[in-house]
Amino acid sequence: MKQYKAIFLDWDDTIGDWTTAEHKALQDIYAAYHLNRLYPTFEDYLNAYKPYNLELWGMYGRGEVTKEWLHLQRFWRPLITAKGERLIANEEDLAHEMGAEFLRLTNKYFCLLPDAEKVVKYLASKYPLTIISNGFKEVQYYKFEHSGLAKYFSHTIISEEVGINKPQPEIFRIALERNGIRAEEALMIGDSYTSDIAGAKAAGIDQLWIYDGATDETATYIVPKITDIMNILLLPSSRVVT
Repeated sequence: MKQYKAIFLDWDDTIGDWTTAEHKALQDIYAAYHLNRLYPTFEDYLNAYKPYNLELWGMYGRGEVTKEWLHLQRFWRPLITAKGERLIANEEDLAHEMGAEFLRLTNKYFCLLPDAEKVVKYLASKYPLTIISNGFKEVQYYKFEHSGLAKYFSHTIISEEVGINKPQPEIFRIALERNGIRAEEALMIGDSYTSDIAGAKAAGIDQLWIYDGATDETATYIVPKITDIMNILLLPSSRVVT
């Protein structure tokens, strides 16, 4: 088994349960803003929101759009492309309001993925841990602090603070510099092939992809669930973290 000197981790849907928080927040948005006037069912609204939101995050990761543009567009576009009645004369103002409420609600519904706390504590007893996240800083820092896990991380790298997004290899190189190690001495753990795994590959860093499904993509390790990490990283404990 290769010995690593530091572990890098994604946060959303690797440690924190972003999918559940996002879904509940969007349900509240749909009800509070009476979006049934535009989309007969919540699933109809999701089908308008999610593909474009995913496209925007890809553009954000490549540095093609700003945080502010992403934040506005993901709520504005479903308003102007809907076939139902118009809600207000200025959908842009409403989109800004919905975006701010969405961030508040995702904090409200924040929770950790099952077994994430156990795995983080296990890893922290053996390696320095670094979070690398593309999430918005005002949301991410809230989640870090309220997770109870912040003390287990030696470094936190938020893309908008360093001006570089995953999957750009430069953000991974910043993590290497902060840990004082070479690329071959680190392992990146994440759920997103595009952001986490491909980005780490481009930086020459080994990858552990948490993915349960068929794929033609490759990674140094592929495991279906987060607890499988503990079966791969079996080095004797060398750090004391309480």
